[in-house]
Amino acid sequence: MTTDLILGTAGHIDHGKTSLIAALTGVDTDRLPEEKQRGITIDLGFAELCLGDFRLGIVDVPGHERFVRNMLAGATGMDLAMLVVAADDSVKQQTREHLDILRLLDLRAGVIAITKCDLVEQEWIELVEQEVRELVAGTFLADASCVRTSTTTGQGIAELRTELAAAAQQAVKARPRVAQGAPFRMPIDRTFTVSGHGTVVTGSVSSGQVHVGDALVIEPGALQVRVRGLQNHDRTTDQVHRGQRAAINLGGIHYLQIQRGHELASAGHLCPSRLLTVQLQMVDSAPRPLKQRSRVRIHVGTAQLIATAVLLDQDRVAPGQQALAQLFLAEPAVTTWKQPFVLRSESPVQTIGGGQVLVPNPEKLTRHDALALSYLRDLTSADPVRRASASLFFAGLRNWQPESLARTAGIDDPSDVIAELAEQGLLCTVQLSPTRVQTLHRDVLQQLCGRIEHALGTMHQRHPLRTSLDRQMVKQAFRYLDEALLNHAFATLRQAGRILMTDRGVVLKGHGPKLSQNERKLLGVLVETYRRAGLESPTVKQIQQQTTKNQESVPQLIALAEANGDLVAITPEYYVHTDVDQQLRATLTERLSEGPGLTLSQIRELLKTTRKYAVPYCEFLDRIGFTQRRGDLRTLTGP
Repeated sequence: MTTDLILGTAGHIDHGKTSLIAALTGVDTDRLPEEKQRGITIDLGFAELCLGDFRLGIVDVPGHERFVRNMLAGATGMDLAMLVVAADDSVKQQTREHLDILRLLDLRAGVIAITKCDLVEQEWIELVEQEVRELVAGTFLADASCVRTSTTTGQGIAELRTELAAAAQQAVKARPRVAQGAPFRMPIDRTFTVSGHGTVVTGSVSSGQVHVGDALVIEPGALQVRVRGLQNHDRTTDQVHRGQRAAINLGGIHYLQIQRGHELASAGHLCPSRLLTVQLQMVDSAPRPLKQRSRVRIHVGTAQLIATAVLLDQDRVAPGQQALAQLFLAEPAVTTWKQPFVLRSESPVQTIGGGQVLVPNPEKLTRHDALALSYLRDLTSADPVRRASASLFFAGLRNWQPESLARTAGIDDPSDVIAELAEQGLLCTVQLSPTRVQTLHRDVLQQLCGRIEHALGTMHQRHPLRTSLDRQMVKQAFRYLDEALLNHAFATLRQAGRILMTDRGVVLKGHGPKLSQNERKLLGVLVETYRRAGLESPTVKQIQQQTTKNQESVPQLIALAEANGDLVAITPEYYVHTDVDQQLRATLTERLSEGPGLTLSQIRELLKTTRKYAVPYCEFLDRIGFTQRRGDLRTLTGP
């Protein structure tokens, strides 16, 4: 069975990368007229090399420093690399920068090709090779084969093919296992139109496979397309898969709607985000430390975006050091867990670092949050259960599905991992409706409970006289949550003894007015007095005079009863019980709905009271908008 892999070139300008590919494959990858005229590679070129069990799709990248952005676009999806150094020029600036980029892209296999060996003496070649060995020491190319070549004489070309085959074997062993049915994904590096066919996009397939007729989406943007035709290195085919170069004819979209940086993928696989949580690695050659909130250029997939770096665990990152960070992007990008990226400074433009994506579509994190930092480090673990737990934690309160673990934690078969999380008690399942269930991480639920406690504490401070907080007021503060989820959090807090639930509301343990036993008893008596009195209740001063003990507490206790929702303040001195008020409003609503309105006398007779109580009560109803007065008549405000 033939294994398809992507081979990328790297090296300084005019070191013979394109000529070497031509000698290996017979294909001149310089396709643009300007490239032919100037004799340099400007944009990406492509060729194919068959090596027995391996079929390599070669990406020829430009070596000029002005076109490193194009080189980075071509480096997407590489499985192995060929570092090219000219014998007559040795190691140069772009040799070093390209090697840094290959290291940041987490390549594990490759070869070194010394070109133009026919132009210099043997002793000079040995010095060049020694310098190259010093350059690659400590990198994935430290033990790579170094082949001396000449495209003019043919020296080393056959040997280079042999060494590339060996490197391909090493790359296959080093790369992670990908499930057979993995979602399709291809970063787009070119888009154009072909007369009679329409829109065509090209790229290196990084996962899955696609067939003619399949429906896909282009992200960012969720643009729906269908596959009309497929080619692999100018050969028409019915399907393309991971490790192949592909040209895909798309229906349902104009080519100007697509650009380099977009990705073609299975529907629902990728999730655009303008925020990434990452592990940063600064290169040793970075000219200065990366400071808090520095603006950088991020190259991820085939996209180049401006971003602001917010460091989570330190204030600056020195050259050669690592850090955890969040990148705030100027435009959305689509990524997956452990996807490599490269950072370049905004000005002057040079490679300063890179790293791996840990959370592809995160929420904003607080700096130096010990729990979040711990879970971010778990995302770098080789243990799939720890990664799955961290992925679920960072999903927060959003709807989470086990199949998303392929994108967020690199786990293709989640069943065993989910069972282990459940056994460890890390999963909390909330029944939102008869047909909807939400799964949360245990620590996410605890964080939600903590936010509710904090909100309750703030409400108690704003309403110090309330013995309980109205449940609807609390729900309004968390209106973005599903009510079933909020009730689940209430139940969790109550079970833990952190809140008390009453008929009227919620009480945070240890909060509310501090009343003595006699005051609590008097409060109950006062509320019951107002209930029995109906509309014709005594004034605050009258009740205070009737009370034999704790007279000075009566005004405060009445205000407390009103704050708790037991009493309604008609005037500063005149209160009625809440239940009485509701009964009176129901009576008025029924009668006022039948006719054009009622006079004060008619309302007084309806409520069976005197003018002394009817006047302030009617004025109260006008004031709160329950009724409105037109001349001598009062009508309901609403329908």
